[in-house]
Amino acid sequence: MPPRKPDHPPAPEIVPLGLSGLLVRFADRLDDAANRAALAFRAAVASARPEGVEETAASLGSVFLRFDPARTDHARLSAEVGALLGRADWRAAALPAGRRLWTIPAVFDGPDLAEAAALAGLSSEAAVADLAAARVRVLAIGFAPGLPYMGPLPDRWDIPRQSALTPVAPAGAVVVAVRQIIIFPTATPTGWRQVGRTGFRAFRPG
Repeated sequence: MPPRKPDHPPAPEIVPLGLSGLLVRFADRLDDAANRAALAFRAAVASARPEGVEETAASLGSVFLRFDPARTDHARLSAEVGALLGRADWRAAALPAGRRLWTIPAVFDGPDLAEAAALAGLSSEAAVADLAAARVRVLAIGFAPGLPYMGPLPDRWDIPRQSALTPVAPAGAVVVAVRQIIIFPTATPTGWRQVGRTGFRAFRPG
């Protein structure tokens, strides 16, 4: 069997997690096609409603399924999931319906703007224009309630996290790292660089 070409995407993996979880992994790092696959496949699982599945969640490149062990098990659900995976090229699948385009006003005056811009090889002014012009999508929601990981940004924004932790980034902080942009719904510590702020709140409990 010839060796796999380096640019050939890996086949999805089905990995048991604990007593009642299953992970379908399309990639182990940020990849635009893998994220699209995860979003599309999660919607397909929700539509297929496999026996015993009680909850699903998509991450940057995978889908988690939580099931009721009294109604199914790892082997049976893995077989069902494998059959569903074989029905489509999920990396080429369309994104789920019902998505909306949001325009979020922001002020780019963050304390780390100049440093983030320099790491991206841009002036502060060019960095602001670049970020404001980028049309990103919500790749995943996590870490804190309503916190959207958005991207992917252009390759130049593949900048590392800070080596030290910022004790508190305020609610509405706009931060960047690893080709993604985040708006913090609440005040929280972060290793990402704050480039701006917004009055938009992605999580409103009421």
